[in-house]
Amino acid sequence: MTLNPGRLAALGRCELTLLVRNRAALSVALLMPLVMVFVLRTSVTGLDGARAIGEATLTGGIGMVLLLVVYMNLVSAYVARREELVLKRLRTGEAGDLEILAGTALPAAVLALGQIAILVVAGSLALDVPLPREPLLIAAAVPAGIVLLAGMSALTGAVTRNVESAGITTLPLFLLTSLGSGLFVPADVLPDALASFCELLPLSGVMALVRAGWSGGAADGDLAAAALTTLAWTAISVFAVQRWFRWEPRR
Repeated sequence: MTLNPGRLAALGRCELTLLVRNRAALSVALLMPLVMVFVLRTSVTGLDGARAIGEATLTGGIGMVLLLVVYMNLVSAYVARREELVLKRLRTGEAGDLEILAGTALPAAVLALGQIAILVVAGSLALDVPLPREPLLIAAAVPAGIVLLAGMSALTGAVTRNVESAGITTLPLFLLTSLGSGLFVPADVLPDALASFCELLPLSGVMALVRAGWSGGAADGDLAAAALTTLAWTAISVFAVQRWFRWEPRR
């Protein structure tokens, strides 16, 4: 199915208006990533040298922006629109399913891209860390992460009964990613068996590409494995959303 730019922009504007009116969601989207970057800066372990710690903080911060602004924000948005019958009404019009889901995700995606751009530039200056050596790799990894997490958020929304329970249903992926995908603890300091398992987590491929783009020097095989992991999880999430996403309220 092709996306109609006009309908997509209209849906995005409506969702942006709702986000701005929801001060709690807007505060989480704008302020929580900054708080988590500070937490990352004080809790990164297993690294020596200010530069290594700074790079780990900024790459972990990119992951935090993706989790908080895209994943956790979108789960609440999808569930709220479903329970308010917005999604059901939209399906009776010209917009297709993909356009409805993408239009809902558009403001979060734009906000995440803007925050990551600011984080890369301002964070590098504040922490005295060189800018990414392979910026194109990060430029490819971040949109891939947004698409992946948008799919995961729609899937999580399918099993979330109401907005109040979204904090619980999003917690497993948030914790697994934070602890297992290298946001707080570098993957190379984990035991081999645990590290191999963590490499298969949904956001691990994206984070591996982000770290490789920042520091450079990653082997082609490692990059290919990270890309395949990301593509596999994206395909799984798309299939699962097509099959199990709920368009009507859970009664």
